[in-house]
Amino acid sequence: MKMKNKRIGFGLTGSHCTYEAVFPQIIKLVEEGAEVLPIVTNTVQTTNTRFGEGEEWIAKIEAVTSHKVIDSIIKAEPLGPKIPLDCMVIAPLTGNTMSKMANAMTDSPVLMAAKATLRNHHPVVLGISTNDALGLNGANLMKLMAAKNIYFIPFGQDNPFKKPNSMVARMELLLETVEAALENKQYQPLIIERFRDEE
Repeated sequence: MKMKNKRIGFGLTGSHCTYEAVFPQIIKLVEEGAEVLPIVTNTVQTTNTRFGEGEEWIAKIEAVTSHKVIDSIIKAEPLGPKIPLDCMVIAPLTGNTMSKMANAMTDSPVLMAAKATLRNHHPVVLGISTNDALGLNGANLMKLMAAKNIYFIPFGQDNPFKKPNSMVARMELLLETVEAALENKQYQPLIIERFRDEE
């Protein structure tokens, strides 16, 4: 099993439409032997959308990982000094959380877990899902791409004609990206064709 004896933090932020693509990847990590610690933002916990209710998603990720969610900054802080992660994943990563991370703001459990992991010089893997990657958030995306110990799940424009600034990671490459990040490598190619015309 590729992830045996690896402790992976898995942070979810509020791109609710992406959860269906993300959850099979969490299952893959578990099946490959990883201990996966789920970390969620307040938005994940409290928002109900046409893609599902917050409580349902929390129950689902706890069932998949066999761990209670880390749902506060206080609970996330020990992931640096006391319970170090081998790798931290944030998928989906919204534009809002991306902008905060790029500007050193730590106001959620997910961002605290990422900060704690970077403090230990361990990799953080990001799976973006934002309508603003090629807009004002583009500067934040580039800042994170240039940062040490930060790696990206390959991503591309998901709907260039209706949403020309939108970019989304190809979540099915999450496991391969984590494997590469654990070797201090960026999985390639990074910028890919991600177009879909279903919307």
